[in-house]
Amino acid sequence: MGRIGNIINRKGKQDAKKAKIFTKHARAIAVAAKDGGADPEYNAALKAAIDKAKADNMPNDNIDRAVAKGAGAGANENYETIVYEGYGPGGVAVIVETLTDNKNRTAGNVRYYFDKNGGNLGTSGCVSFMFDRKGQILVGAEDGVSEDELMEIALEAGAEDFIVEEDGYEVVTTPEDFQTVRDELAAKGYEFISADVKLIPQTTTELTDEEQLKFMNRLIDMLEDDDDVQNVAHNWEIAE
Repeated sequence: MGRIGNIINRKGKQDAKKAKIFTKHARAIAVAAKDGGADPEYNAALKAAIDKAKADNMPNDNIDRAVAKGAGAGANENYETIVYEGYGPGGVAVIVETLTDNKNRTAGNVRYYFDKNGGNLGTSGCVSFMFDRKGQILVGAEDGVSEDELMEIALEAGAEDFIVEEDGYEVVTTPEDFQTVRDELAAKGYEFISADVKLIPQTTTELTDEEQLKFMNRLIDMLEDDDDVQNVAHNWEIAE
């Protein structure tokens, strides 16, 4: 199984937690609407948050309620973005991006998840230098998807790189060009396995010890189960 296949499997695992995923999306949408206004055409952060929610099949009613909450009734809720860095079992680098209204609660929880699974929370900057923030668009290798055509459209739209994998294609962009490239591919009818601006590791670490594998899986699960956690990035190379 290639890296794209692993991401598909991970998304399948998350599908069982739709209510929790929707809660995270609603929070991100509300904060974006509060910070930049309720019109996604004039609020890039809100448009990106709505696109991510729709990719996870979040109902439009839920999205509209989150926008309204951020623009109006929820204006008294104060969320802040806090990023935690640390090491998982076997020295795997982990970055946790959170959106929280209680940083003491979130910090305590995140530290507990690392400690419980053979890892340790580090200081700011201890692993972030090992990652690059990039736009990443994954397209599956379905029938009818032409590698040459997809590559040409992506690069003409402003993509930095185009990577062919055994089970699909990876389009890499700068964070600034991500939305333009994504919109152009969507307009041409392409469907995405995932499309997001995320932290991409420069190098990866492979785990072979069964106990470390168990702890690493559990660490990611515990982090993703926390409502305050928006994104988890790591450099764990999942064995094929």
